[in-house]
Amino acid sequence: MKDLSDFRISYDKLSLIEQHLPKEPIKLFQIWFEELCKSNSVLEPNAMTLSTVSNENKPRNRVVLLKKFSEKGFVFYTNYKSKKGIDINNNPNVSISFFWPSFERQVIIEGICSKITNKESDKYFYSRPIDSQIGAIISNQSSEIPNRDYIENKFDSFKSDKTEILRPLNWGGYIINPINVEFWQGRKNRLHDRILYYKNDNSWLFKRLSP
Repeated sequence: MKDLSDFRISYDKLSLIEQHLPKEPIKLFQIWFEELCKSNSVLEPNAMTLSTVSNENKPRNRVVLLKKFSEKGFVFYTNYKSKKGIDINNNPNVSISFFWPSFERQVIIEGICSKITNKESDKYFYSRPIDSQIGAIISNQSSEIPNRDYIENKFDSFKSDKTEILRPLNWGGYIINPINVEFWQGRKNRLHDRILYYKNDNSWLFKRLSP
């Protein structure tokens, strides 16, 4: 067994103080996200870990890409018949998290997941490169395949046939309507700043959590 006990760094770059907080979490998320993008310090700042629960009550995590965010929620796209799609259909309670080590920051969002409109899914689907559209059409995501050649041959066959490209009805977007949003800022001596925004009726409140 490899011992990782000595893997540690001191967090001392930034702080998170109540007096400087906006009233709504989406505003703070936007500030943090824009700071990260301007720094060019992360290859894919929109990469997030999506956590769902299977019908056997087993948690499952995977990294997906955030494609849009607003006060309405956080949007990503996938195959509705994938494992995550099946999980969400059975239990729409999900969690997403972002970790941005260059800024010593983390955001954890809990919320309710639902499908976006077909019109919105169409708009995004047809904005993707053609090869990505084909990839979404020919992949039965999460299902077993015999080997790598199988999926590549299926892709090449579809492309060579010049079949009309239509968004599959089992592929589209989800939006996560946030209920709790926790902002974590690394600090010295492991005395990290943790601010939790939570819904109170239709308003947001926040409180500080112990590190």
